[in-house]
Amino acid sequence: MIAFERLRQKRVRSAPSNLPPALREIIDYRKSGLSLNHIVGCPLDCGYCVRHIFANYEMKRPHLIVDDEVAVEQLVGHWAFVPHRTPLQIFNRATDPFLPGVKDHLFATLKQIDDRGLSNPVLVITRWEIDASDVAWLETLRNVKLTILVTWSGIDNDRIEPVSSRIAERSLEVLRSAASRTKIVLYWRPLIAGLNDTFAHLQHARALAQYADATVFTGLFFREEIREHFRAAGIPDLYQEVARRKILPSSVERRVLRAFEGVPIFRKTSCGVAYAHGTADYNGHFGISEICDICPNDQRALCGKAHRRPDIDEVRKLAEMVNLPTDNALVTDRAVEVSGSTEYQRYFIQHALNYQVHDRAQPHRPYRHGRAEVGWE
Repeated sequence: MIAFERLRQKRVRSAPSNLPPALREIIDYRKSGLSLNHIVGCPLDCGYCVRHIFANYEMKRPHLIVDDEVAVEQLVGHWAFVPHRTPLQIFNRATDPFLPGVKDHLFATLKQIDDRGLSNPVLVITRWEIDASDVAWLETLRNVKLTILVTWSGIDNDRIEPVSSRIAERSLEVLRSAASRTKIVLYWRPLIAGLNDTFAHLQHARALAQYADATVFTGLFFREEIREHFRAAGIPDLYQEVARRKILPSSVERRVLRAFEGVPIFRKTSCGVAYAHGTADYNGHFGISEICDICPNDQRALCGKAHRRPDIDEVRKLAEMVNLPTDNALVTDRAVEVSGSTEYQRYFIQHALNYQVHDRAQPHRPYRHGRAEVGWE
């Protein structure tokens, strides 16, 4: 397990001049909104971390790329940023926001956004320690719709996840004891078939759900870089195939849903965040009705009331803003269908319309919930 004292002595240092260009891009557009990452580097060593994909896994110490003031200025000045609307994420790609040193920058960033009077949804994802003073500080924010997503897996294999899940459990308990305005999501991930999906794991997760406003479950990003990392560590392949999307077999999902009968649980992050805040889903999943079939009735009513199928002229106007050709764009009851798009083009239109936008080259199969085909074929 992680040596706590060694971690607590870590401090943020300035980023080196040879930092890869992709990491110097501190803002990118992801499904859950604009992602701000002006600190990179993490000592937690979760083997499945997406930092493998950014060739950044070996940077164990957090590094500051630009000051918080500069980062926030770039964020609110970003072409895709819409005040009070665009969802935001802070430090979700290359470090943990509650690490010693990093936390100071998280709080400074949150305060600057909040002081501007912005009410955008803000997502902060962590598996690290949150104490009572942290919660007291978060509760002083007055404008942003803040959600803390506490990552928990129950994995006890040090070579896959060296961070004890007990840390996340304590953070959930602390948040629940003092948070009111700040919403809490139990972020149950990665669920891996045959590893952390036993009856005991499912019952443990159900017990932890009492500390959260919502629970979201999801599978494993199993890209080639991550498989190679595990193979080098002597871990047998967690799945036989790699995939572009997260892997969560149908058999695991069925067992999770049975275990959570009577307890709110969500397939999508934005759905859980929306439920926690009592708002409609900003990603517009309502049109994909099979995703919503596990949602509480009051949440479905809320999302249904806000759901509106856009007309093609609205789509074309937004697509023009991101230079996306719409010659063969189509609006269906489920989603806007486009071709030749990038993620940022789709997500910008999606958040503007609160309506799903899919690219035909990456089809969303009915009842697969946007996951990899592995375990569903």
